[in-house]
Amino acid sequence: MQTWTFDTVLVANRGEIALRILRSAKALGLKTAVVYHRADAQSPAVQLADQAIEITGSTPVAAYLDAAQVLAAARRCGKVAIHPGYGFLSENADFARACVAEGMVFVGPSPEAIDLMGDKVRARAFVEKHGFPVAPSAIEDDDPASFVQRASKLAFPLLIKPAAGGGGKGMRVVRDPEHLVSEIERARSEGLRYFGDGRLYVERYIENPRHIEVQVLGDTHGNLVHLYERECSVQRRFQKIVEETPSPALSESRRREICETAAGIARSAGYSNAGTVEFIYGAGGEFYFLEMNTRLQVEHPVTEQLLGVDLVAEQLRVASGSVLPFAQADLQPTGHAIEFRVYAEDAAAGYLPTTGPVLALREPSGEGVRVDTGIREGQDVTAAFDPMLAKLIITGADRSDALARADQALKDYVLLGCKTNLAFLRRLLHHPAFVAGEVHTGFLDANPDIAAEPVLPEQTLHKLLAAAALATRPIKDAADAVPPMHAAMGGWRN
Repeated sequence: MQTWTFDTVLVANRGEIALRILRSAKALGLKTAVVYHRADAQSPAVQLADQAIEITGSTPVAAYLDAAQVLAAARRCGKVAIHPGYGFLSENADFARACVAEGMVFVGPSPEAIDLMGDKVRARAFVEKHGFPVAPSAIEDDDPASFVQRASKLAFPLLIKPAAGGGGKGMRVVRDPEHLVSEIERARSEGLRYFGDGRLYVERYIENPRHIEVQVLGDTHGNLVHLYERECSVQRRFQKIVEETPSPALSESRRREICETAAGIARSAGYSNAGTVEFIYGAGGEFYFLEMNTRLQVEHPVTEQLLGVDLVAEQLRVASGSVLPFAQADLQPTGHAIEFRVYAEDAAAGYLPTTGPVLALREPSGEGVRVDTGIREGQDVTAAFDPMLAKLIITGADRSDALARADQALKDYVLLGCKTNLAFLRRLLHHPAFVAGEVHTGFLDANPDIAAEPVLPEQTLHKLLAAAALATRPIKDAADAVPPMHAAMGGWRN
């Protein structure tokens, strides 16, 4: 029987991941709490939690980044474990240390592991030192004075990246050596703005690679397994849109090699809890370490669907000191799973975020269909947060089966009131190269027609506008109204 070192799980996050964590914690019989900014007061997560504690800030994001407020909320919860989800404080080593200092449990790796693997520069140096493959690069920390000179000697194009952070922030591709200095300054400025850290590194940019990542999970007793790979190559602005497993690009031998490499990196770091080791995968089958995310990933559900493992539940068990309940040989994926991120954005306008009320919400259901969401009907979508609203996760017997189910689910998905990328996702799903699994991280840039809105014939547009107008209450009431003269006649008939 499971014994716990805590009785309450406080979720230091919002939206779909907050709701996701709360459901797993409740299923384990644990009490639940969540912090929230008033912008999220009517969210499903706040409604589900046993206890909801309001936090404040100059902006909603600032509230969720306020470690002192989160810790103050946690003190009201008794024997508590804090689950940070992803984003916000999830990869903040100082926050993890503060939890430990307060006698609370941080659901994640040790602060030392976050310091090592969460810092892209330190992680890269560590991985290279232990003999794992990394792309040719120049690291500013090695010698700041010669950084630009060393970077310019690498083969172009180059990719500039901040030492801290993620989500594509601060990343710049440089193809012309003349632009290197100006792009370094722009990347440094973005790093300081988003992460408070302007340190950079530059690596050779692999043209049109695939993005392959491997889920790992370790306990505090020295056991660690990989949970196979996910492919996340369909991206815009270095941010993922579609993730799937298994990757259509990998042979069984290559899959085994890349997964064992990821597990080897994590074991070398003495890693515990959930994490993801990411790689760039070249057209010739070569792969290089990209980074390690020392937290749960947005796309973790596709791994869960294929292996039947609740990663959040396993995170909580590991955080409470339990031994992993399975060995590597016990993990055998079956079928195919694919995740589509549902964003409030206009793909045709350069993936510009959108806002508006959720006037109608009908989520798809059925065999192999899972929706992880953080919104409800009547809620407002604002510009205060990341535009991701939900995740549609589809599981099938194989990739073709999963894509067929995904097509139907996307057709059934209704979200009205603010513009979303649902129609864009259907266009992507039907693109021949996507159907064939022939994608790379530059796929959307190379195929701008997928993002473009189809041009409607003028006659069809007029019919749709007329139907929409007739469906609105004022026009419908006017059309159905009986003129006063006729109403005065009562029931008279000739």
